[in-house]
Amino acid sequence: MAEDAAGTRRFVTSIEFEFRRYKRLGERAIGQLDDAEIALPAGEGSNTVASLVWHVSGNFRSRFTDFLTTDGEKPWRNRDGEFEPRRVSRDALMRRWEDGWTTLFEALSGLRDSDLDRVVRIRGVEHRVDEALHRSVCHAAYHVGQIVYFAKIRRGVEWQEIGMRRGASGRG
Repeated sequence: MAEDAAGTRRFVTSIEFEFRRYKRLGERAIGQLDDAEIALPAGEGSNTVASLVWHVSGNFRSRFTDFLTTDGEKPWRNRDGEFEPRRVSRDALMRRWEDGWTTLFEALSGLRDSDLDRVVRIRGVEHRVDEALHRSVCHAAYHVGQIVYFAKIRRGVEWQEIGMRRGASGRG
């Protein structure tokens, strides 16, 4: 995938836009939960919002630290530990959230569309950069969707829509 003469970053910009959209959705959902609810599981054996935030952040930090030059599964990452139950303050939770997203956005800022055909490794498996970015967007969307769903269940009738409201699609 070549860049045009102006050096645009069309693909990378579109991927970044989607990441930012999911980041906002997650933040708006988390913002509707009280401090105790971020540590409650959605059901027996399920994840908590805190563990999902730890996991998404850990994933971004691992995948996007030295993105083009080292394997995306860093030896310092403790993936299993990300899912352990934890009680954290809202401030600690949001610092962890921001840390992961900052690592991601810093890596994206240095990418050009000309990098998309380069090869990176994730757990030793080769992926073109564009494939790795798609994989990561889907992973983020999956877990942010879990956070949104959890928050929506917890809020019930008090839930404040964070996306398109029902009946707002323009259909008569």
